Amino acid sequence: MKDKGYYLWLGILSVLSILGLGAWIYQVTHGLVVTGMRNIVTWGLYITAFMFLVGLSAGGIIVSSSATVFNLPQFKPAARPAVLLSVVSILMATLFIFVDLGRPDRVLNLLTSPKLNSPLVWDVIIITLYLTLSLYYLYLMGQPETGEDRLRVVSALALPTAILVHSVTAWIFGLQIARPTWHSALLAPLFVVSALDSGLALLLLALLVLDRSGWYRVDKSLFSTLGGVLAVLIAVDVFFVFSEVLTALYPAEERLMRYVNLLLKGSLAPYFWGEILLAVIPFLLLVFRSNREKPGLVGLAASLVVIGVFLKRIWLLFSALLLPLLPYAPGVPLGSYLFPPFEFTRYYPVAWGITGKYTPTWVEIGIFIGIFAFGALLFIILARAILVPSTLKGTRGLYSRGLTS
Repeated sequence: MKDKGYYLWLGILSVLSILGLGAWIYQVTHGLVVTGMRNIVTWGLYITAFMFLVGLSAGGIIVSSSATVFNLPQFKPAARPAVLLSVVSILMATLFIFVDLGRPDRVLNLLTSPKLNSPLVWDVIIITLYLTLSLYYLYLMGQPETGEDRLRVVSALALPTAILVHSVTAWIFGLQIARPTWHSALLAPLFVVSALDSGLALLLLALLVLDRSGWYRVDKSLFSTLGGVLAVLIAVDVFFVFSEVLTALYPAEERLMRYVNLLLKGSLAPYFWGEILLAVIPFLLLVFRSNREKPGLVGLAASLVVIGVFLKRIWLLFSALLLPLLPYAPGVPLGSYLFPPFEFTRYYPVAWGITGKYTPTWVEIGIFIGIFAFGALLFIILARAILVPSTLKGTRGLYSRGLTS
């Protein structure tokens, strides 16, 4: 990437990040009422992005640490970009939790009065540990004098931590017995395999961009090998989803079918079937060796997988929220309130609902774009600093160390 293009991207991403920051300041000033979240749908775009980014981060670190722990030399060129992606992704995920709280000062409650029996607290603990390990891992990989034994020890710690970080995220949802589409022992394995395929897909996209920009040389055989692994992970992911849906569909239990119908033919059907389609197409592309030898096709398949997993996060989150736990008249307050005539001390609900609706507002979309822009900005800056040697910055050079590190 030439200097002109580099600084152009820095400028665009910086502007988007600042606009996102402005949207967040507006949200803090006016409260979460400026979002589309209400009494029925209490989680929205922020938590969707959080789940998505935790998976991307965990998938990247699993690929990187596996190369060292299991001594897979063909994967080692991808190790450093994978760790870098993991660090940036988990930082972005943390930001989405921060903005979802509404009030930043509530973060202090986690420190002053944590409830250790809460999966939410487990998630905070494991994400903190995971981020610390990832940063240290990235630091070690940037030190030429770092021994292989030291890297192997850190990798051995990072691998189970990465698996655990997405498992704990899954348990936040899966341990809620009142939410039928979440309450499943298969949810944690489903989250982990989704993390593997989405994280690997994002890594392939990053390697493709870095290679074509001249910042980091990647051999074509690596694209082919990782593309084959991605095809296997897609198949496992689809199998898990099929098993979950079949288990819910076959008994045809009335209450559960209301949720299943949301996915198969209701308001969430475009996301559910879209995710299936964006899994089948990449699998058909990558299952043939001749296609895997074409980095462009591998990149196309990887981009479809990333989009598909994001659609999965949407239908998985909202499938349990759109239907209230007590669907009886008059329902649940939708969250809009009005002063009664001549009375200014009490609020009355304007409307009640027995089904939930959610549409992200411009504030949520602005914050969403801003955080992703900040993540891309951070990745570009760190990639230039870490992956590109100082003698080649400002020129279209190649970093050959990635082939042997």
